[in-house]
Amino acid sequence: MMLRLDLCEVVILCPSHNIKVLFKMATRKLKILIAEDDNDVLFLYNEYFTSMGHIVIYSYLNADNLMANFDTNLPDICVIDYKFQSSNNGLDAAAEILKSYPSMPILFITGYENLQKEIAAMPFFQDKKISVLLKPAMLAKIEEDILRLTNNSYSS
Repeated sequence: MMLRLDLCEVVILCPSHNIKVLFKMATRKLKILIAEDDNDVLFLYNEYFTSMGHIVIYSYLNADNLMANFDTNLPDICVIDYKFQSSNNGLDAAAEILKSYPSMPILFITGYENLQKEIAAMPFFQDKKISVLLKPAMLAKIEEDILRLTNNSYSS
């Protein structure tokens, strides 16, 4: 089954980083959890996902208690950084999520270059829907990975 998605023109502004991005992209509403320790990047992701027609149901500045509200509103995908100021890192948070929801897609967006190797070395993560993008990640690539991880396809 092919899902037909509308195209939209998107403009993203992040004043603190003086970033303006304009592009066209397919949209599909997904419920997204974001965990990112940089408030400006968290704001940018929120704006981007919302402008793409997605719903950011949770956004966190640390990796602690990400699952606190999962029982009331389960996300379709989790977008997680690796490094946080808190005691948990993104891998710890992903493992906690995947223990309860083994099919939950996880997209790591991080500056930590060895994360892919760490994940590959851990048997627990072998059969999971996980992707790693290195910062700075192109917004179009983030959307592409989200659609791939959630098994959505689109045609123009």
